[in-house]
Amino acid sequence: MSHSIKHAAIPGRLFIIGFGSIGQGMLPLILRHLDITADRITIITADARGRDEAAHYQVDFQIRPLTRDNHRDILVPLLRRGDFVLNLSVDVSSLALVELCQVTGALYLDTCIEPWAGGYTDASLSPSLRSNYALREAAMELKSRYPGGPTAVLTHGANPGLVSHFMKQALLNIAQDNGLDVAAPTTRDGWARLAQRLGIKTVHVAERDTQVADRPRERGEFVNTWSIDGFVSEGCQPAELGWGTHERHFPVDGQRHEFGSDAAIFLNRPGISTKVRTWTPMEGPFHGFLVTHNEAISIADYFTARNEDGGVAYRPTCHYAYHPCDDAITSIHEFVGKGYVQQERQRLLMSEIVDGIDELGVLLCGHEKGAYWYGSQLTVAEARELVPYNNATSLQVCATVLGGMVWALENPTQGTVEADEVSFERVMEIATPYLGPVVGVYTDWTPLDGREALFPEDLDRDDAWQFKNVRVS
Repeated sequence: MSHSIKHAAIPGRLFIIGFGSIGQGMLPLILRHLDITADRITIITADARGRDEAAHYQVDFQIRPLTRDNHRDILVPLLRRGDFVLNLSVDVSSLALVELCQVTGALYLDTCIEPWAGGYTDASLSPSLRSNYALREAAMELKSRYPGGPTAVLTHGANPGLVSHFMKQALLNIAQDNGLDVAAPTTRDGWARLAQRLGIKTVHVAERDTQVADRPRERGEFVNTWSIDGFVSEGCQPAELGWGTHERHFPVDGQRHEFGSDAAIFLNRPGISTKVRTWTPMEGPFHGFLVTHNEAISIADYFTARNEDGGVAYRPTCHYAYHPCDDAITSIHEFVGKGYVQQERQRLLMSEIVDGIDELGVLLCGHEKGAYWYGSQLTVAEARELVPYNNATSLQVCATVLGGMVWALENPTQGTVEADEVSFERVMEIATPYLGPVVGVYTDWTPLDGREALFPEDLDRDDAWQFKNVRVS
């Protein structure tokens, strides 16, 4: 695909809310692939990060932090039908912005469902009510109030987002490799029946980031390759996972929600202190953090097959399994050890990265061939060559945001949708040129490998893919 092709046109103005690492990585992609001029783009953000880049591209840059009290006064006079709101902020309510867009006729896309500041850690709320599950349920309620309204694409970055599209392609690949003549399903139930037919028990969103900088992390500093505020916020939420029908050992610290789809559970502990066993092709086996992510819930819900009476016949377990860059690992260790008190100094790695890869994909487990990983293996060197102001992690997000924006512009009256409802073929067509090698690899690894070599463990050896075996005690 040409790196100069215009995929779609924005008829009105584009408002970018928030301009951290993803916003800065998106701007050159937007100007490259969307038919819009710089004078019709406005950045509304909380601080001066990215001001020089905006000036380089001659884009309007406004430091106007959006709050619960002022967001309507700032945005309502600006938004018109045909505009596009790209929300890449933290501490700004996604649902408030979606509702404004539904009323004004603007299109919308974000990479996660964000609450107002403090919503992730509000001690007055139960763990259930400060979960991603609760945020998603509120979004689904909003969806029902504006059917057929302006398209608002929720949670469409790399993960959540891209991994939902990887999931569908991986299912088709496994079916073909098992000799099944299967066309891509056209309905939600069709996809769920395919996953059930293939015997998918568990889906890990398995990610290993090996990017390294020329200056190591110092004591009292939090270092990461993407939003530090975003990572810390989601890491302090309860660990959440979609809960599959094959599971037979409910976690002792687990809890169900008392409302909504019942597709997921949460653990009464933060994700940044919860580890699971997983696997990627280049890293092999490793321990990752079970940080809450929308895709863990939406994938489990989307791929639920139901009986005629509406009862659940099949659902896969799904969760994130994330090993960030090594400097982020030591940052987390210090952060947790200090009682979850954020370090005063933060450093977002970008130009100082000298090597590394972000290996991001889905590991589909329990089928006849064992486990199958499908995803992106993007190096920082290739990311920089492809798009300025990016590293490997940010470009995987940005490429998917671009694909989601194009789909929304081509389908402008779909109302509120999740990544799982967006055309995986179209998004992959747009994003794949920016993802480095996209590969599928089978493995015979299971979470039982190497266990009890030194100490006995309470394991379920009849089914390797029980969450009990996956979780690190």
